[in-house]
Amino acid sequence: MNTANLQLEGVYAAMTALMTALRDKGLLSVDEIDQALAKAESGLVADVRRPAGVSAANVEAICFPLRYLRLANRAAAEEPAPAFSVLAARVGQNKVRINLSDK
Repeated sequence: MNTANLQLEGVYAAMTALMTALRDKGLLSVDEIDQALAKAESGLVADVRRPAGVSAANVEAICFPLRYLRLANRAAAEEPAPAFSVLAARVGQNKVRINLSDK
């Protein structure tokens, strides 16, 4: 596996821990976190400045972190918390295909 992928897995774990802390302290609700991440994902998908040569598969890859974090946010109530590999698989199973011609 690429070392960068392993480093990103650590970043996702760190972001999940921060989201959990925000939620546990009552600073943001599950829905507020989800809305913020959904807004960021929509912005990435609709980015009209992205070079035309970027494929839909690459845009899917760009959106993966946001989709992962949204699932991690919603799965926070599960005991034990799902592992990275479980949530990553769920992202793939729930993937919404991006149609770049709609931009």
